[in-house]
Amino acid sequence: MDLTTVIRTVPNWPKPGIMFRDITTLVANPQAFQYCIAKLKQQYINKNITKIAGIESRGFIFGAALAHEMNLPFILIRKKGKLPPPVIAQEYQLEYGTDKIEIQPDSITPKDNILLIDDLLATGGTMHAACHLVEKVGGTIASCAFIINLPDLKGTEKLKKYDQFWLVEFAGE
Repeated sequence: MDLTTVIRTVPNWPKPGIMFRDITTLVANPQAFQYCIAKLKQQYINKNITKIAGIESRGFIFGAALAHEMNLPFILIRKKGKLPPPVIAQEYQLEYGTDKIEIQPDSITPKDNILLIDDLLATGGTMHAACHLVEKVGGTIASCAFIINLPDLKGTEKLKKYDQFWLVEFAGE
């Protein structure tokens, strides 16, 4: 299946010059969504993954479905202030300023091999922070998975220490 035909591109949103890749059209298409989960499962079924962690919010969509499909626990990595304590936080850089993501420290053990999932890899900042967060609580990063990679923004370089996988790329534009 060609996912580029089911992912809507919204020009100049949320600001001029941005070509926003909108996955709402993908998740509204049962065949496309099922295809994504099947491809991710095929990639990771024999990789000794013990838990899947999704990054808020669109990583929850794919991560929870894949965790269900693979009969694995699903871990939430949320924006600051969204998880009840205790939590461990990791700060990361945004275009203008910083933000934080959090995880509950007892959700991952040192024996866990974690598959991290988000919908899109752009600069890699959020996923890089999520990797550090999982490592802070003792987990090992098995891989970082995405539906979409935007190679021009060089997120793969920021994550070069980690295994990476994505289903579709949108170069240029």
